[in-house]
Amino acid sequence: MYIAEILALSAAVCIALSGMLVGELRGRLALLDLARLQMGAAFVMTAAASLVVGGWRTMEAWQLGFLAASSLFGIIIASTTYFAAIYAAGPRTTALLFSLTAPFAVGLGYVFLDETLDLQQGIGIACVLCGIVLAIGAGSNSKAKGGEKTPWLGIALGVVTALGQALGSLAARPAMASGVEPFTAMAVRSGIAALFFLLLMLVPLPALKPAARIERRALGFAVGSAFFGVGLGMSLLMAALAHGTIGIVSTLSSMTPVVILPMVWARTGIVPAPRAWAGAALAVVGTALISL
Repeated sequence: MYIAEILALSAAVCIALSGMLVGELRGRLALLDLARLQMGAAFVMTAAASLVVGGWRTMEAWQLGFLAASSLFGIIIASTTYFAAIYAAGPRTTALLFSLTAPFAVGLGYVFLDETLDLQQGIGIACVLCGIVLAIGAGSNSKAKGGEKTPWLGIALGVVTALGQALGSLAARPAMASGVEPFTAMAVRSGIAALFFLLLMLVPLPALKPAARIERRALGFAVGSAFFGVGLGMSLLMAALAHGTIGIVSTLSSMTPVVILPMVWARTGIVPAPRAWAGAALAVVGTALISL
């Protein structure tokens, strides 16, 4: 009972912690180096877990196509823009923008799955949008009180992240509903992404080449963020999708902006501005209206 809800909320906590670790890498590790390390570490972790639980026996050929599409939208695109958004706008603002996943999921379900969109969900979407505007405004105007200066590039990257995550969940839903083991699904998704980022190294452009040396501390943060985010967090999300509807799972997994505020407080020693708390709470109310 409530398995999907518990898994989705656990995913939100893991994603928040991963975002905080990625934030520590700003200025220390290039974006593509982070993506390569994240995807490679996540693949090793989830593939090993899948072997232990015997998950590869649950895979069928037709499911690979859905998981590959989920990898494209939910990891290759969304994870890259997620890292870039944290570098540009910080983990708190990025986590807040991540809550747009719920409205996007509802809209995609309405368009592609013939799901209904009622007045309550419409109000919920409005609450999410208002909460984001309120909290981002707090970050832009009160940096000294725990806010973060938010450039428009960071906002745009966060929106793309939320849309990509919603598309990734939508694409993965048929495979997960058919019984694919979650660690196996995540191993396929992260493995495809890792291969993509490795192949980018073959392109003769200096910006796509890996760094000659990576600090041990940066490597630890990158692997840690992979464990909590792409590895454990996304595996929990895949498990939640196997037991619940896409709207509810996407909504509860979007609780990250509330979960991350105490983490930011603990890390910086600065209490986030009241508007940041109010905006995050309003976003949660909106996501609750969308799912209930």
